Amino acid sequence: MILPDATITVERLGREGEPLVIIDNFTGQPERLRQMGMAAQYHPAGVDYPGLRALADPSYLDLRRELMMQVMSRVFGLTRGVHCEIAAFSLVTLPPEQLSVRQRIPHHDHSDAGRVAIMHYLGGPETGGTAFYRHRRTGFEAITPARESAFAAALAEDEREFGPPPPGYPMGDSAAYEQIGAVEARPDRMALYRGRQLHSGIIPDPAALSEDPGSGRLTVNMFLYGS
Repeated sequence: MILPDATITVERLGREGEPLVIIDNFTGQPERLRQMGMAAQYHPAGVDYPGLRALADPSYLDLRRELMMQVMSRVFGLTRGVHCEIAAFSLVTLPPEQLSVRQRIPHHDHSDAGRVAIMHYLGGPETGGTAFYRHRRTGFEAITPARESAFAAALAEDEREFGPPPPGYPMGDSAAYEQIGAVEARPDRMALYRGRQLHSGIIPDPAALSEDPGSGRLTVNMFLYGS
């Protein structure tokens, strides 16, 4: 199989300089991935993710294995035992009024520096990309193990001062958060960042959310870990 040339961009987010890697034309076959996503069996993702998920096969990462290992090593400092922990087709489906309080604000996936999140976009800009944030009260952009207790206390202070966040997906600046970067969704674009980075999906049109993977906000989400 002849792969298209991949375009790679490495950015540094905010004041703390956490890396964001963007790879375009990762597979050269986004429609094949979409067809796999449309055939998958979905289930509610649980309390954190506002939608549905289905198992995905991460073996297609081997199409760019050398590139991926270079990114893991040179950008994220992971040189040994890099493995895929989770791989799932994901659909954001919840209407804004059904979001929990935690789903209305930016979040982090892990505090471990050895876990890298992957968002593989299968739709265009109209489906929404990913935004990254700084927490105003603490100045934190990434939540490390040493920051977890202080961050939890600061979230409680935010709620006391500002009240609960209004129903809706995070979008741009707010009283408690400042947006420091964003990735636009494009078919076959992959974004990689540490899971400890404060982030949120961009949902430009909540009314367009759907449980149909053929028309909804379909992505592949993965976590790689190593040391």
